[in-house]
Amino acid sequence: MLRGVAEWVWYDAGAAAAAIRLGLSPLSTVFGAIVRGRNRRLDAQRALAAIPALSVGNLTVGGSGKTPVASWFAQCLRDLGAHPALVLRGYGDDEWRVHRLLTPGLPVVLNADRVAALGEASGRGADCAVLDDAFQHRRAARVANVVLVSADRFPDPVRLLPAGPFREGLGALRRATSVVVTVKAADRRAVERVEACLREAAPDVPMARVHLVPGGVRRAADSGGGPLGVSENAQAHDTGWLAGRSLLLTSAIADAEAFERQVVAQGVRLVRHLRFPDHHDYSDRDVSRLVSESRNTDGVLCTLKDAVKLASRWPREAVPLWYVSQTLVIDRGAEVLQQECLRVLAARAVTIPTAGLSG
Repeated sequence: MLRGVAEWVWYDAGAAAAAIRLGLSPLSTVFGAIVRGRNRRLDAQRALAAIPALSVGNLTVGGSGKTPVASWFAQCLRDLGAHPALVLRGYGDDEWRVHRLLTPGLPVVLNADRVAALGEASGRGADCAVLDDAFQHRRAARVANVVLVSADRFPDPVRLLPAGPFREGLGALRRATSVVVTVKAADRRAVERVEACLREAAPDVPMARVHLVPGGVRRAADSGGGPLGVSENAQAHDTGWLAGRSLLLTSAIADAEAFERQVVAQGVRLVRHLRFPDHHDYSDRDVSRLVSESRNTDGVLCTLKDAVKLASRWPREAVPLWYVSQTLVIDRGAEVLQQECLRVLAARAVTIPTAGLSG
């Protein structure tokens, strides 16, 4: 409930939300001063990392696509011969499960202390790491600092918490090694507006653009979820299968609006979209409600982040539970993303003299 109210205040164009934002502006000024002080303190406490790290973070509260992008970087590093780990705080009971499904076989380390987590990752055989959501966790040293900015959730003007969703202002982009604009359902003009703002704020930082698109449809629970919450050999279809299907949507993600726009664009006949707060832990009552409201439909459709929590609890007698996950498609700046991986490999080669581009 609180998150829903906050997002209304941050993004709604109406007069009431604008008045609340204006009233919260003095608190945003105080928040900005606190952040600047915290940053100075953490910079003074910067600790050497046990292994080279690439950070994937953002400036806002959720919704920029960090999980699929972090997984993409981890897979890229593995393909180049490295042995990466994924390091994250482990907020909620979904992100680590998603990472293990997207990058099977890679260590996933959960620890709010990123410095300690890097040491643990090294002890588990990793020679580099991808830090998921670590741009503001400045105490952990990193060789690459990738910042994501969502073109779908970019309010104008930029406002710091609590009047807006930003943890830091756009000037913070200058400490990034690259900026990646993520696009789910935003139109071309919105994307160009965001990119212009970012170039003005950080003109010397390389920029890339990626689309996060639905990467096929899978049945989440054919006969109960596996150890990660979803069946590993589930029935699958390409996204064209969605056209004309009567589906109930459910999501507990930061950008539910973009998810809905994505699937509607595939031709889904939307029955209803039940939206829950980001990282929401679905209760028995929630599951019962989904089952009840999806009767006489072709099924319930959710994201992978939701499926890892719902699949093992989905009743056999209910309509099918389907999910889509986000696939990363590089629109522009492939060389920028490649350079970030090469930064890590170069640092890895110095740390481990026998290591190179091919491992």
